[in-house]
Amino acid sequence: VALLEDERVTVELINDGVHLHPSVLDLAYGTAGPDRVALITDAMGAAGMGDGLYPLGPLQVRVENGVAMLPDGSSIAGSTLTLDRVLRRALLVHGLTLPQAVESLSATPARLLGLADSVGSLETGKLADLVVLDSDTYDLVAVMRRGRWAVGGDRFPTVRSA
Repeated sequence: VALLEDERVTVELINDGVHLHPSVLDLAYGTAGPDRVALITDAMGAAGMGDGLYPLGPLQVRVENGVAMLPDGSSIAGSTLTLDRVLRRALLVHGLTLPQAVESLSATPARLLGLADSVGSLETGKLADLVVLDSDTYDLVAVMRRGRWAVGGDRFPTVRSA
């Protein structure tokens, strides 16, 4: 709790329902707020993949029901979490507002990495990196990287800056 009360500290949380009890995220938001909580994934190569065995450096990791564990079951071995699922959990499980969740997923990490002048929010002069999610399911619809559609852009008109 002391870290949450220290305004110099930003807390990184893996919101997958495995690494942390849901009450930890609720406590962090209630104490520190979205500008001091960075939602992260700790994703390994099996992120977004099905169950099975995957390499993690020199280790073999078993993924079952989306949970990455060492084969003997002794330890969590990263996560299979993708950021769209982090957002979905923040909204549906924890009741965060969309602006709170987006701030913790983009603006807060960009600020921590010293990149807030170029990424982390949609503003004139910043790189146009964004994802478009379905408004009902929060499933990935499209990805724009540096102002160009990388995935799914055929669904949207081309936008040109003046």
